[in-house]
Amino acid sequence: MKEIQLETFKSGHFEQGRGYKYFVPEPINRQWRWNDPQVNHLLERASIQLGELNSFARLVPNIDLFIHLHVTKEAVISSRIEGTQTRIDEALLHEEDILPERRDDWLEVQNYTKALNEAMAELDTLPLSSRLIKKAHAVLLEGVRGEHRLPGEFRSSQNWIGGSSPADAIFVPPSEKYVDELMDDLENFLHNEEIFVPDLVRTGIAHYQFETIHPFLDGNGRIGRLLITLYLVSRGLLDRPLLYLSAYFEKKKELYYDNLMRVRTNNDMLHWLKYFLIGVEETARQAASTLRSVIAQKKEIEERINNQFGRRIRQGTKLLQYLYQDPIIQIKDVQRVCELTPKSAGELVNLFVEEQVLIELTGQTRNRVFAFGKYLDLFR
Repeated sequence: MKEIQLETFKSGHFEQGRGYKYFVPEPINRQWRWNDPQVNHLLERASIQLGELNSFARLVPNIDLFIHLHVTKEAVISSRIEGTQTRIDEALLHEEDILPERRDDWLEVQNYTKALNEAMAELDTLPLSSRLIKKAHAVLLEGVRGEHRLPGEFRSSQNWIGGSSPADAIFVPPSEKYVDELMDDLENFLHNEEIFVPDLVRTGIAHYQFETIHPFLDGNGRIGRLLITLYLVSRGLLDRPLLYLSAYFEKKKELYYDNLMRVRTNNDMLHWLKYFLIGVEETARQAASTLRSVIAQKKEIEERINNQFGRRIRQGTKLLQYLYQDPIIQIKDVQRVCELTPKSAGELVNLFVEEQVLIELTGQTRNRVFAFGKYLDLFR
């Protein structure tokens, strides 16, 4: 097996197209080595923090209640990097409650959530592979902008990043003729048990390579970021999908793009990996902090319900549990969940409003919509 030394890594070469040059990355299914001790230090810190997040998540009762909002936040931010404007509270509304001019963005966020959830379910029966990635991509582009750009299929034509054509683009990925072999190499790298490359390093290299191949005509950024979480879960570094780097990448979006580009232009995979590992550590720490806040908040609200809700304690506890699954509700939802009359459901909601657990969003007297504001605030 050929070895790659990080410090002397050559990222690829340019080839001539019709009026432009495209970049062909080097295969990555190799044994990677490095001498820089800082990589080991950052790898250790990131691994410890990721392990703490995973252990902490195992202690949280009903962890799936909280994963829903983690996934929604990831869908909002990952889509926002690509230009959508949907907010997290909007993403949780039903389609009929979305303004027509904002519906396209809302649909893209919904598709991302669906793609992530379905891909996670697929991991039970399918390895992380081009087949699984294509299925996620088909869901991502279903019925939205980009739906005519080969959803679920690798591209059969040249694409580019920035500019109006390959001739004035910021970056031109490899010709379509290289896509299949490069994606095969990436997939083999993720599953190669004959090389000894730490999983977090593999994840960082694989994300760079996927974004450089840009195998689809649309949706590459979102699928590439999704790939990170899927790989960590598939390898057992995470039991549940609780780590998403989109917020870290979006915080300084130009730095993210610059660091990817720096590998291609300066052969600097070392710098990219340091940036990536710092991101894993920071994001895992923030995710654990959010979980701690959720648990403390839930305990505090439960105590208030027990102390102040009198004969409505059972119904209040039931509604609170539901709000962690669906933090945007209407009176009719409370009727159904708590098995109450419209009048009793309205009275229960009013109690939650008085306790500042719920806030009303519409300002109307009919068809009112309420948000579990304090919970949503933890994810903003």
